[in-house]
Amino acid sequence: MGKPSPWELWTLHFEMTMGVMAEVEPEVRAQGIEMKEFFLLGKLDDHPYPADLARALLMPKPTITFMVKRLEAAGFVKRQTEADDLRRFRLTLTPSGRKAMEAARKILDEAFGRRLARLSTGERAELTRILVLLAEQHAGPR
Repeated sequence: MGKPSPWELWTLHFEMTMGVMAEVEPEVRAQGIEMKEFFLLGKLDDHPYPADLARALLMPKPTITFMVKRLEAAGFVKRQTEADDLRRFRLTLTPSGRKAMEAARKILDEAFGRRLARLSTGERAELTRILVLLAEQHAGPR
């Protein structure tokens, strides 16, 4: 394969990620949520405000609003107005929302786990080290 370019590495990573997501999508949908909604639910504890969710998920605010309305109607998310600012509201997971998110997370864990099983323990540790290094925000040149 030679020395892959950054683009080739990005593409391989993207294709692997999309492959896992395509594999699990029907099972996740059976939990009553779409894949993007699953990621929204997973970020909700750390980002309880819609604008924060939009930034964290790199999605437009109207997309977040649409998903929140659907998740609220499904009983997965609860919207509460902030007492000190009635224009702002906080989102929380309901017990059924947490149950759906955890079930979807288990489905994703199993699918990605099958791919990770192809790696030795040492390779998994090295992959973890590399991903943590690459995930560091604002990392400058080394």
